Amino acid sequence: MKNESKKGFYFKTYEAPFQTPFEKLFDIFKELITYTSGDFEEAISWLRQLDVEYKLTTEDYTIDDFIEDLKARGYIREEFEDDGTSGGIGITAKTERAIRQSALEQIFGNLNKSGNGNHKIKHAGRGDEHTGEYREFQFGDSLEQISLTESLKNAQINNGVDEFSITENDLIVEEAQYKSQMSTVLMIDISHSMILYGEDRITPAKKVAMALAELITTRYPKDILDILVFGNDAWTIKIQDLPYLKVGPYHTNTVAGLQLAMDILRRKRNTNKQIFMITDGKPSCVREKDGRYYMNSNGLDEYIVDKCYNQAQQARKLHIPITTFMIANDPYLQQFVDNFTEANQGKAFYTGLKGLGEMIFSDYETNRKKRIK
Repeated sequence: MKNESKKGFYFKTYEAPFQTPFEKLFDIFKELITYTSGDFEEAISWLRQLDVEYKLTTEDYTIDDFIEDLKARGYIREEFEDDGTSGGIGITAKTERAIRQSALEQIFGNLNKSGNGNHKIKHAGRGDEHTGEYREFQFGDSLEQISLTESLKNAQINNGVDEFSITENDLIVEEAQYKSQMSTVLMIDISHSMILYGEDRITPAKKVAMALAELITTRYPKDILDILVFGNDAWTIKIQDLPYLKVGPYHTNTVAGLQLAMDILRRKRNTNKQIFMITDGKPSCVREKDGRYYMNSNGLDEYIVDKCYNQAQQARKLHIPITTFMIANDPYLQQFVDNFTEANQGKAFYTGLKGLGEMIFSDYETNRKKRIK
């Protein structure tokens, strides 16, 4: 008897995939340009310092060679002031796209690839994506749903082939799933606390936003994504602005962010609407009707908190679920988010920034035209 081949695991020293000198530096450059909010000179300064410490380049390929390659490949360009004088070097739209793709790979890299499409909901019927399953014709089914082949076969079985006839009872329709479109508003907290206490929280938050934007525009091209930031006030930004996003000397006007998000979604025709909110701090600011700001950074101000709850309830009446991603572990903040989530009947995740992207995607995939509890 022949010996059966042995099965087991073979361990060997890890070998990194081959990268050209440009590719190695470009991966680091994309991280640095995100960290510096699009400041090319500062990113290159950081890259030179890293090169000194970690020997990233050789005599054959230097940082200056890398910069020339960036120019030649269209990743950077020289910018000019209105008077024609040089305004330094800036990144191009090609780099912005590369950064978003990199963020997508980092955060959603464990997802299986699939073709472009929309979100499926569980209801079958007169949808627009065939499932391959059949059923008897029912009143109200459209003619387009009727499977001619299956109906003719059914008529032959029921009535014979000598004197062929077909009736309503012979008709077979092919099931189809509805595909829903989603309108999403992503709210990003840019209050000063996002860089306080020696912890950079805005850079990972930007990565999540860029990954989500790239995901929707490539995998769900029919969906609509709006992005807004909120500090003392709230305003919308474009997808291409994400790499340049900076924290300001702001308080946290959560109410203004929610009001703007709901105003945006009211104008959307889609029935499926939702809000994602990434924040690390408590609400500390509201704008009064007379235009003045009421601010209080000491604990949770009952007046400000109640206005947040009112907005959560208003969103619930509009059937807009709010998913809050709280990047803080303070018990009193978690209690606020619990109450806020209960008022909206939405969802809340208490987390550090690690794993935030996976949770956003998991909720984005499953949150289809259903009541969130």
